[in-house]
Amino acid sequence: MLRSESLFGKRETSSTNSPFSSAGNSVSSSTGGNVTSVNKPNQYPSSVSSTTGSAPAATEETGSKLTVGPNIKVKGEIEDCDTLVVEGKVQATINCRVVQIAERGAFKGSAEIDLAEIRGEFDGDLTVRQKLVIYASGKVTGKIRYGKLVIEEGGQLAGDLQVGGGHEQKDLLQKTA
Repeated sequence: MLRSESLFGKRETSSTNSPFSSAGNSVSSSTGGNVTSVNKPNQYPSSVSSTTGSAPAATEETGSKLTVGPNIKVKGEIEDCDTLVVEGKVQATINCRVVQIAERGAFKGSAEIDLAEIRGEFDGDLTVRQKLVIYASGKVTGKIRYGKLVIEEGGQLAGDLQVGGGHEQKDLLQKTA
């Protein structure tokens, strides 16, 4: 193995302008008894690399949050989401804590949640264990179960409605079991 200090009789010096300076991450590998050490530069800003493997501080306080932005369409199943914010279109099955549908947002499918704030459209099976809030621009249709209901003047609610968002049903099932 050649060493940099014996190559051309010079010893390599560490420069702060060098992309291989000690500011980066150090990686070493071993092959057949020879050990090679290479310093790799940081490829990402410190804000990104420091959060790798852990959630940002804001997410730790509020839990996991998924935002479907305007002009975005999502189809499928959404799991392990504490808060879903819908600004685009979602066709899915979800079970989470909070759903917020913006004025131009639309959700079609099945949802079991603790708190729903609807400013846009919801169509499907909706079970709200605690509180369903429908704002003036909101429209909810389908099979709806809720614990508490708040409808702002102008908000629309239509379909098969049932009081009892799940806590009462779960308690009843536990008592009979």
